[in-house]
Amino acid sequence: MAEEIFIDDIFGPSEDVVARLIEGEMILVPIAAGVGDAEDALFTLNETGKAIWEKLDGIRSLRQVAAELTREFEATTAVIEADVLGLVRELASRRMLVRK
Repeated sequence: MAEEIFIDDIFGPSEDVVARLIEGEMILVPIAAGVGDAEDALFTLNETGKAIWEKLDGIRSLRQVAAELTREFEATTAVIEADVLGLVRELASRRMLVRK
């Protein structure tokens, strides 16, 4: 069963993942065995995902990340929080993000 993730949790990038900006796209590259998905080791983030990733510093809570993004984008807090939680759940399940 997947670990529950809440809006007040704090996450940061795993030490086993490198993020690279290539031609405007953020690419997450696992550098350790067992990180990511064997069939799809590279993970490409869209603009929303890139904005979220750049704020996941292991210091700010997911709520703080969402609040900052709400000020930057024209979307409701509920929509932004759902996007943040969705991406964090996906990347945490791939062990590309870790709870702090």
